[in-house]
Amino acid sequence: MSTQTARARTHLDLTALEADVRPGALDAPVDSGVFERHESAVRSYCRSWPVVFDTAVGSWMTATDGTRYLDMFAGAGALNYGHNPPALKGALVEHLLRDGVTHGLDMHTTAKARFLTTFHELVLAPRGLGHRVMFPGPTGANAVEAALKVARRATGRTGVVFFTDAFHGMSLGALSVTGNSAKRRGAGVPLHHTTPVPYDRSVPGADHTVLERLLGDPSSGLDLPAAVIVETVQGEGGLTAARAEWLQALAALCHRHEVLLIVDDVQMGVGRTGGFFSFEEAGITPDVVVLSKSISGYGLPMSLVLIRPEVDVWKPGEHNGTFRGNNPAFVTAEAALRTFWADDALERSTLARGERVHDGLCRIVADVVRRGGTDGTVRGRGLARGLVLSAEGLAGRVAAEAFSLGLLVETSGPHDEVVKLLPALTTSDDDLDTGLSLLAEATARALD
Repeated sequence: MSTQTARARTHLDLTALEADVRPGALDAPVDSGVFERHESAVRSYCRSWPVVFDTAVGSWMTATDGTRYLDMFAGAGALNYGHNPPALKGALVEHLLRDGVTHGLDMHTTAKARFLTTFHELVLAPRGLGHRVMFPGPTGANAVEAALKVARRATGRTGVVFFTDAFHGMSLGALSVTGNSAKRRGAGVPLHHTTPVPYDRSVPGADHTVLERLLGDPSSGLDLPAAVIVETVQGEGGLTAARAEWLQALAALCHRHEVLLIVDDVQMGVGRTGGFFSFEEAGITPDVVVLSKSISGYGLPMSLVLIRPEVDVWKPGEHNGTFRGNNPAFVTAEAALRTFWADDALERSTLARGERVHDGLCRIVADVVRRGGTDGTVRGRGLARGLVLSAEGLAGRVAAEAFSLGLLVETSGPHDEVVKLLPALTTSDDDLDTGLSLLAEATARALD
């Protein structure tokens, strides 16, 4: 069968499939008590948003009772292009209907070849990056574990420096470079071979010279580490954005001391801050980059570790995982790159919309927060923005009121003091304005 004939047949099959799944065909009643009876107590987001969601398109989710919610959280940054983007959905369904490979370990497949080629052509080559691509497993934590492991393997050293308020995942290695004490306690065992230092402006006078002094002082007690791992914007840490000059100084410091620089771009990469990588603004080149969340473009599990060739010292099979070959994710990832990254339109749009959200949050601070007798500030870059509220528990109350108004936002920061906005990069200006209006009303209600 020719490719053209196969595609025509796929199109016909897809048309029939869509005709079969008519509105109402999947409307069997949902017993919401099933979650309480059978699911682990570890569940969290569903406690803040206690409804059963059924469908989602673009920036909107719909519950089984028909209530629509404007999603300005986007799967914690896993849905940068929104829910069910048509170009990606079409590519995915076509792949499945033609019996394309779904699970492939690390075998060669057409889906992987197309993704690697497209990723090189549209992302790596235009940015002068010669990094090799490693598929470590489906999650960001998998990728962080692999990044730490290859850094230690390449340097022969054991220590890793991380930053206050950092979050890198919930597995043991990732927790060892995470700052939050409650999350670290969840490990149940001591977390060794890592050292925290202050993040940019996290304490008065904290800049790269703190680490410089530690590395340059033979009495500091800090052995030369294998790597430094950093987020350019600390998502779970409260949307604090490092200055470009701080990142540049950190990169130079690592280079001088022959310490590998790992940038964790799990949440802030794939265009969240404007450029495809969040470190582009600083003009630095990390030795290792960690990507996940929105790299598949469709919310499918997928992660990458980008490794400079000199650091790619793995022996075959030295790091592996059963689900590192998620071919449907390769398909949607390739479609996302071709749809959104063939030019700089999305980057320019994200920067403009980021300023729109920033200005809207500043108005909420001036018109609602301060008039309500408390303090507030705005943080972030691109379309990762935070409304910082000083009053204890206020951010949580705002998020709860927002949900009651049909808006999905979450909190972050050491004390959950930041209302965190991660809208899809494709969210329309009208929807952004609607979200900001609802957030203003939610803030006013929370202050009453």
